[in-house]
Amino acid sequence: MHRVLVTGGAGFIGSNFVHHLVEHTEATVTVLDKLTYAASRAALEPLPADRVQLVVGDVADAAMVEPLVAAHDATVHFAAESHNDNSLNDPSPFVRTNLVGTFSLLEAVRKAGTRLHHVSTDEVYGDLELDDPGRFTESTPYNPSSPYSASKAGSDHLVRAWVRSFGVRATISNCSNNYGPWQHIEKFIPRQITNVIAGGRPKLYGAGLNVRDWIHADDHSSAVWRILNHGRVGETYLVGADGERNNLEVVRMILKHFGRAEDDFDHVADRAGHDLRYAIDSTKLRTELGWAPKYPSFEEGLARTIEWYRDHEDWWRPAKHAVEATYAAKGQ
Repeated sequence: MHRVLVTGGAGFIGSNFVHHLVEHTEATVTVLDKLTYAASRAALEPLPADRVQLVVGDVADAAMVEPLVAAHDATVHFAAESHNDNSLNDPSPFVRTNLVGTFSLLEAVRKAGTRLHHVSTDEVYGDLELDDPGRFTESTPYNPSSPYSASKAGSDHLVRAWVRSFGVRATISNCSNNYGPWQHIEKFIPRQITNVIAGGRPKLYGAGLNVRDWIHADDHSSAVWRILNHGRVGETYLVGADGERNNLEVVRMILKHFGRAEDDFDHVADRAGHDLRYAIDSTKLRTELGWAPKYPSFEEGLARTIEWYRDHEDWWRPAKHAVEATYAAKGQ
C-alpha cells in the first residue's frame, strides 16, 4: 500500500490516521477533504509535503473522486458527517456525505479495481441497557437511533452489497467513541476539557449515566492499518479498547486532573434519543489480526489528551465562544 487515499483526512480521526501513516509507514498519502467546520488544515500542516497532499473536494463529487481513487493503491474512507446533535437539527448533509459519498466512492473503486477500507461506528447497532452484560459483536443486528447512525448503517450496507454484487475488495470497521488530539470542541471530551481550561464548568447531559466505550485515536489508526493490510476482504472488524466509562465518570476524571472538586459541573438538558450504552467486543480483531491497543488505560490516554488541549489553545479558542453559544441556545 504505497499510495493511500484518505477521505476525510483533515478531520479528527482521519488526520490522526494520516499522522500514523507518516510516522509508522513509508506510504505517500493524498487527503480528500471538503474542509467543513469540523476539519482542520492545521492538523496536516506539521506533516512533510513530500508525503502528504491535500485535495479540497467533496467525496460525493464522482468526477473528482474517480481519478483520485484510480491513482492510489488503496482508499481509506473516513469522510462523514458525525455529530449527533447536528443530525437532529438537519439530517440532509448526513444523507449526502455518508450515503451519496460512499456510493460515489464505491463506484470509483469498482471501476479502478483497488482496495477499500470503510470506517464506520458502533452507533449503527443502537444501544445496550445499562445493566446488560453483553457487548456489540460483528453479528449484532443493526438498530440505528439517529439520522447520523442511520446514515452510517446505510453506508455499511452499501459496502457489503458492492462486495457481494460487484466483487469490490473492501473491509469494514465499526469503532467505539474516539478521543485524542484535533477533535472538534463540540464533542463531549474536548468540550469539557476546554470548558475547564477557559475557566468554566463542564456540562453534563442529564444524570450522566450514559456509557461510552472510549478508544484513543492512535489506537483506532493502528487498527485500521492492520485491517487494510491483513483483513479478509468482505469482513467486518469491531475496534475497541475496553474503555467503558459513563459520562459522569469522565467529567469527574477531567476535574480531578485539574485539581477541581468532583461536583464542579453543571447538569444540562439531555439530548433527544440519547443512547444508553455502547460496548465493543474486539475479540475478532485481536485474535485474527493480532492487534492490541497502545493505550489500554483510558486514564493515561485522557491525561495526554488534556495536555494536548492545554498546549494547543491557539487552535481551539477562536471557535470556543460560538460553540458554547450554540449549546446555550438549546439549554445545553
